[in-house]
Amino acid sequence: MDATDQKRLLREMLFARRFEERCAEAYHERQIGGFLHLYPGEEACAIGVLEKAQTGSDYVVTGYRDHIHALKSGMDPKALMAELFGKEAGCSKGRGGSMHLFDPDVHFMGGYALVGGPFPLAAGFAKVIQLRGGREISICFLGDGANNQGTFHETMNMASLWKLPVLFICENNLYGIGTAIERSTVEINQYKRVAPYGIEAAQCDGQDIDIVMSHAEKAVNYVREQRKPYFLELMTYRLRGHSMSDSGAYRSKEEVEEWAQRDPIGIYKRRLVEAGVVTEEEFHAMDKAIQDEIENEVVRYALECPEPRVEDVARYVYTEGVNNHG
Repeated sequence: MDATDQKRLLREMLFARRFEERCAEAYHERQIGGFLHLYPGEEACAIGVLEKAQTGSDYVVTGYRDHIHALKSGMDPKALMAELFGKEAGCSKGRGGSMHLFDPDVHFMGGYALVGGPFPLAAGFAKVIQLRGGREISICFLGDGANNQGTFHETMNMASLWKLPVLFICENNLYGIGTAIERSTVEINQYKRVAPYGIEAAQCDGQDIDIVMSHAEKAVNYVREQRKPYFLELMTYRLRGHSMSDSGAYRSKEEVEEWAQRDPIGIYKRRLVEAGVVTEEEFHAMDKAIQDEIENEVVRYALECPEPRVEDVARYVYTEGVNNHG
């Protein structure tokens, strides 16, 4: 990877961080309603994995902490922010909000509020690809807390039995809401849980984007060439609470500080500075430019977009223009 791509990846992670921080501000300002689950601390996961996928071609599905997966898949940040603001120009017409982003034009097939819900959907997309004889793959991002759901085991069984081209990415941030993984799960190494289903699996550091990309490249290539499922567990950590209503009081100060030292942006920035790819001055200029873009283009767009019309409240509930009676 050359210096241009390295700078781009650093910018993408920094954009993700500033985007999420601005979302938190907008939530406190009551410009964003409903639920809001943010991604700071985990940027290397979504960005690193999807850097090695064929974005816009491969199908991506995830849970409700979905903003950065949508952006890396190719969603317009303005359409995303407009959705969070509940505006008609949002990616889901202002009806979905933070947990239900959707953009089939770039094959981002949605974030879903139901824990464990994305598993069978990802397998379904992979089955369609298989039936059509395509070369795409289906990529399912999941959290460690979802793996005790029945849909996890049902999907792993069928994905392996049917040899589906689906890549499962477990973002293990050590907590299911406020419950530490060791208090809810016997096997805390999630990649080991797919062994009974005969699925190839691996675990790696999710805070170092170079390590993530190395493992993701192997995983993506395996699924694409072998046309079989693969499970990759990324060990990561969310620097904020589970949601905006979560103070994170169940985590010790020492634990949070320890993981803060492994901030994925800090790790990558230091590496690029030491390699002479970017200077401290260039990084700060990049940061300012990102914050200006988010404020003056993305947020302003969301603020100025029209609200959905009351008379359209029932639109998009049913498929329009199709004879549903056969």
